[in-house]
Amino acid sequence: MISWGDNNMKMILKKRAPFLLDMSINMYYGLKDFSDMLLQRRDPLIPSTRLMFDGPRSIQDFKKNGADFLEYFINLCNLKPDGKVLDVGCGIGRKTLPLTQYLDSNGEYEGFDIIDLGINWCNKNITSKYPNFHFQKADVLNKYYNPNGKYKASEYKFPFEENYFDLVFLGSVFTHMLPNDLENYLSEVFRVLKSDGRCLISYFLINKNSLTSIQSNISSINFQYDLEDYRTTDIDIPEDAVSYKESYIRNLYQKQYLEILEPINFGSWSGRDDYLDYQDLIIAKKP
Repeated sequence: MISWGDNNMKMILKKRAPFLLDMSINMYYGLKDFSDMLLQRRDPLIPSTRLMFDGPRSIQDFKKNGADFLEYFINLCNLKPDGKVLDVGCGIGRKTLPLTQYLDSNGEYEGFDIIDLGINWCNKNITSKYPNFHFQKADVLNKYYNPNGKYKASEYKFPFEENYFDLVFLGSVFTHMLPNDLENYLSEVFRVLKSDGRCLISYFLINKNSLTSIQSNISSINFQYDLEDYRTTDIDIPEDAVSYKESYIRNLYQKQYLEILEPINFGSWSGRDDYLDYQDLIIAKKP
């Protein structure tokens, strides 16, 4: 029973809830990391679950996600061991680990992200062992993760020369970007890709099937707010999760002279029974 004035107590609990939740989460993952260390369940190139800010906090999921995408890179994007790879939004290296065993000494990996935690961890634990793997912070403004960022995403230029990479991939990046930012990043993808290079980018795509799933509450995410070319789950914080009309994305690719390699690999998020991954994956090639 809540006493001492229900309203006062509720107000205190509401103010303290985020702190208490964070404390509980940190305690849980701290104990889990200690258990993993004792049982030697974690590879040194895998961060502790406490640090996995860019996806499910699970060693098993971390390894599976990397292994799945390595398969996509090889079989769907024609990546060779001596290829040059750019990982936009590399996080804490979720898709990097298997590439350390695939790319040879002539290959090269470049990753950038706006969050210091992931970049610092990857430089310390991966670059120190694999000198052809490089990580750097992109000082792009984000009011949640990088509030003092120097550049707007709509104006940011990737710090690499044009026609350099065989593969550019963005995992769960455009799912948190608004149109002006997305359009600029896609133009940068085209600029840094070699001729005949591939890009693999994940989306939540709105088409007849996925819209029906959303309206029928079958999809795992409810993109309830329709803002013309895109939909979002939160009208106040639209970047929280963003889905784009498939027709809009196709037009952008055509505008950027990126050839979509059909078919699009639609994901399970929309409630499909036949899928490749959770998000929708578009693979395209630069002529």
